[in-house]
Amino acid sequence: MSHDNKTTWSAICSLDDIVPNTGVCALVRDRHVAVFHIDSNEPQLYAIDNFDPNAQASVLSRGLIGNIGERVVVASPIYKHHFDLQNGECLEAPEKSVKAYPVRVENRTVWVGV
Repeated sequence: MSHDNKTTWSAICSLDDIVPNTGVCALVRDRHVAVFHIDSNEPQLYAIDNFDPNAQASVLSRGLIGNIGERVVVASPIYKHHFDLQNGECLEAPEKSVKAYPVRVENRTVWVGV
């Protein structure tokens, strides 16, 4: 994944602070960002906006993680719309998609780029 020179990285928490297969919310440069830790052979991390435009609420970090085909998604806890964790696309209403952010882990610290 390439990142432009305008990406600013912010430390969020320790990888151990995110229970596998769940998400947490973090305030990153004045944005509510949902950060998800998917447990697999190698931990996978994703970050998208926490604000669900369908429900008009900051709730996506509290959604249920799963798969639809090959896509890793989170289902919003309010209206159950599915958001692709790689690109933020809302599967039921693409016009209500959210922004996705790059994530990395260094020395077990989770970093999100905005």
